[in-house]
Order: sequence, then C-alpha cells, then structure tokens
Amino acid sequence: MNIPRLALIQSLINKNHFTNYLEIGVSIGTVFFRIKCQNKIAVDPDFGFDKFKILTRTLRLNNFSNLSARYFQKTSDDFFKEDAKKTMKAKLDISLVDGMHEYSYALKDIQNTLEYLSGDGIIIVHDCNPAKAENACTYEEWGKRGYTGEWNGDVWKAIVYLRSMRSDLGVFVADTDYGLGIITKKPFDNYTPLPFRSFEEIKAVGFTEFDKNRKEWLNLKPASYLNEYFGLNLQLS
Repeated sequence: MNIPRLALIQSLINKNHFTNYLEIGVSIGTVFFRIKCQNKIAVDPDFGFDKFKILTRTLRLNNFSNLSARYFQKTSDDFFKEDAKKTMKAKLDISLVDGMHEYSYALKDIQNTLEYLSGDGIIIVHDCNPAKAENACTYEEWGKRGYTGEWNGDVWKAIVYLRSMRSDLGVFVADTDYGLGIITKKPFDNYTPLPFRSFEEIKAVGFTEFDKNRKEWLNLKPASYLNEYFGLNLQLS
C-alpha cells in the first residue's frame, strides 16, 4: 500500500527510535493499524472498527502494537481536555493530524498536540494542499455533494496561520499525498512571517487567492525535500 504519510511516519519512527505516536482522525485505521511503534494512541469520534477488527488486523499485519495501543472514541477536543495529561505521561515523538478538515478544528488539533510534543518531535498534517476549489470546500458543502470526491477542506489555513504567527516553529508542506504539512519545534533560520495578523483575517481568505500564492504561503516543497530535511531515503511522488 503506497501511502506517503504512512511511509514517512514509519521511516521517522525507525530512524529516530521514536516510541510515542498519536493519531487524530483514525477512521477505519488505514494508517494507524500499520504503524509499528511502542506506544500508540488513536483518537476519533467514530471509529470504523471494533475490538474484533483490531484483533484480526493485528494478526493479518503482524503488528502487535495495536493490541497495546490506547483507543479513544471521542472528539479530539474532549481527548485533550479529559485524557491527554494522564495518558501521555511521556512527550510525544510524532503525531498525524488528520481529523476534521476545517481550519478551526485542524488548528486546535495542532496547537493541542504541540503542548505535548517533545523538542525533537514532529507533527504531520494531512490534506494541506487542495488542488481544486471543490476539494477545499466546507464539510457542509461536501455533504451536499453526497460526500463524493476528494475532500481536503481548508486545513491549508492552519498552515498559513502558523507561518504567520509562530516564529518558534519550522513549518512547510511537502507536495505529496494531498499536501503533508510538517511542523517541528526547530524554526528555519530564514523565517519571514506571512502578512496576516489574525485568525479571522486568514479565515476570510478564499481559494482563488490561496491558489495564486500557495507556494509561498505553504512554504511548498517537492516531495523529495522530505528526504533532504529528515535524512531519509524514501521513494515519494
């Protein structure tokens, strides 16, 4: 199965000997069940699997970390409010944020995850580079289309927010897998903030303006840059 975010996450775990992994927006577990890591946490308000499915997928994939993983069927907001402190006693090494694909939700998930991220930790955000306006619509609009076609939402605005407001972070988007946002606590030396000053200002920006400025706003890099940045040897496109 060729899913760039899956290959990237597992390679980073293996290379850096990461032991603590959090995934927000697990759905049917396409990525989560395949990730091999000592401590795994899954968060989703509506898991597309049950305990029997966890067992069968564990055996089929020969990945017994799924049996010791912690599963929280609730919103990410509730997880961080009710469970995060007692569950994540050690700092997070790596996290995939792939929950509700709307600006405010994605940004909250990123900000909450940052509170628990280690100094060398990495956050990967899916769906940051929608190709077309129809892919960047709201959840409500997607529903009116019968939930058909690719839906990336406006997660890209969370990246623009961080690149505008957080000089303490290193943020870029790799042009693969609908846009993989990379966030670390290691800022770039040549950081220049984007000219936005508030959450609301970014919220008001439309797709047409984004499309004209996506390379600059996202700090968009080719997929190969992931190998350069992290010292990996992945085949990505």
